[in-house]
Amino acid sequence: MIRSFFSYYRPYKKLFLLDFSCAVIAALLELVFPVAVNQVIDKLMPGRDWSLIVLASAGLLFFYLFNTCLQYIVTYWGHKLGISIEGDMRQELFEHIQRQSFHFFDNHKTGHLMSRLTTDLFNIGETAHHGPEGVFIALMSLIGSFLLMLSINWQLACITFALVPILTVFLIVYNLKMTHATDKIYQDIAVFNANVENAVGGVRVVQAFSNEEYESRQFRTNNKKYRAAKLSSYKILGADDSINYLMVRLITLFTLISGAWFVIHGGLTDGQFVAFLLIANIFVRPIENINMIIEIYPQGMAGFKRFKKMMSMKPDIVDAEDAQDIPRVRGDIAYHDVSFGYEGKRMVLNHINLEICAGETVAFVGPTGAGKTTLCSLLPRFYEVKDGSVTIDGMDIRRMTLASLRRHIGLVQQDVFLFSGTLRENVAYGRLDATDEEIWRVIRLARLEEMVCSMPDGLDTVIGERGVKLSGGQKQRLSIARMFLKDPSILILDEATSALDTATEAAIQQSLEELSEGRTTLIIAHRLATIKNADRIIVVTENGISEQGTHQELLAKGGVYSKLYESQFAMG
Repeated sequence: MIRSFFSYYRPYKKLFLLDFSCAVIAALLELVFPVAVNQVIDKLMPGRDWSLIVLASAGLLFFYLFNTCLQYIVTYWGHKLGISIEGDMRQELFEHIQRQSFHFFDNHKTGHLMSRLTTDLFNIGETAHHGPEGVFIALMSLIGSFLLMLSINWQLACITFALVPILTVFLIVYNLKMTHATDKIYQDIAVFNANVENAVGGVRVVQAFSNEEYESRQFRTNNKKYRAAKLSSYKILGADDSINYLMVRLITLFTLISGAWFVIHGGLTDGQFVAFLLIANIFVRPIENINMIIEIYPQGMAGFKRFKKMMSMKPDIVDAEDAQDIPRVRGDIAYHDVSFGYEGKRMVLNHINLEICAGETVAFVGPTGAGKTTLCSLLPRFYEVKDGSVTIDGMDIRRMTLASLRRHIGLVQQDVFLFSGTLRENVAYGRLDATDEEIWRVIRLARLEEMVCSMPDGLDTVIGERGVKLSGGQKQRLSIARMFLKDPSILILDEATSALDTATEAAIQQSLEELSEGRTTLIIAHRLATIKNADRIIVVTENGISEQGTHQELLAKGGVYSKLYESQFAMG
């Protein structure tokens, strides 16, 4: 764990050396002052030479100014080192999370991931700065000041040092307790963040069902748990700080009493006694610093353990070693004896065999939960088949790089996700280098021109979190425009027009038909009226593909599709 932690220092060796060397020099210079005071009192004061005293004070002033510069470097550049390491870890973790499959996000709450990316890494950054440097400087100051005390009076130095082992034992005991308490706090923070994210993100649902009081109770319960965990850690911290304070002051008191005895009996000069007291203050300061490091170390290491645990979760869908970047595809799709089931659940698809020709428009219909969306989700490898294979143009999709595979597939889902930026940014997400002219072309194709022109800032209108300022139909059309811009060879339309009124749906259907021409199109639909013109309709039930054919052929069969159509027609 420690070796792994220190590996993140490698890119910043020069910065670390600058910070470390300045901290060492600053710590050594701190030891100069007591020695100088000793000389002033014992040698310069008896001589009554004011000019020498002023000169010695000027020398000390120079040292203090120099030390001030060193302290600034240690504080600023040292924190820069910590922040740089923190930033590298955050980037690494974010990219690692981005590579995970849908299965990973099915099992991890957004609030937990946010805690990993923010709170944990902040504490890791603080540990990266204060940890190694602080421990080394503290030990060096401790040893240096002890050696100086030995040089003045070895008996008094040993008396002063006698309480240090006792203090060390207390520090170790409370460090172990603090580590356990910190782990508990971060678990509660993750749960707390997840619940807040749910409540705030779903506030419209909360208010629609008048469940504000319920959410307040939930928040109150989680808030109390978090508060209790924090109080538990502060109780340990309070005891630790109090004992540390008492022990440090006992060391100073012992030094004062013992030093006075040695002065009275001629074992110390006045200058040596004052110098010894000043060195004793320097001697106890590293102990206090070590205590501070002991406080932040559990937090940093607890966060680093969670960071390493998250980083150890390898993506279950990755590029094969021989994966190829495919520049273009025709769009022939085939499912060969495909079986799939979600983790811990029964198989959703069993031995599915299906061929779709390039340029064909195929619609999937059937009852909810039969596996229509799952079947289409296997094509871009959002999930991996358990058995069998899926091919595009005769090539197993596992032999294509994920980036090139997904570049050729456009997806419009029923649950539209929009980013909280502008209309322009959301449409351009389909192709990040798109020009304004290209963006306006797809906006017209998606029948969004009138809406955009009516917006106060046009394409630069901010649409709010998840597109909250837009209607359901507008969000869906924006998603369709984004897909138009991507211009893929294969289209997957998962209830793409479900939130549209009849007139708008008819207009979008016309645009989709224009886009579908010459492209392989997979449509998942519950409203059968929207897929009458599909080249082929495939009926998916719990038993697999039960029937397929054109709209007219399936009606003539009088099977599952005919019954579904009649039931919808009767309801209409």
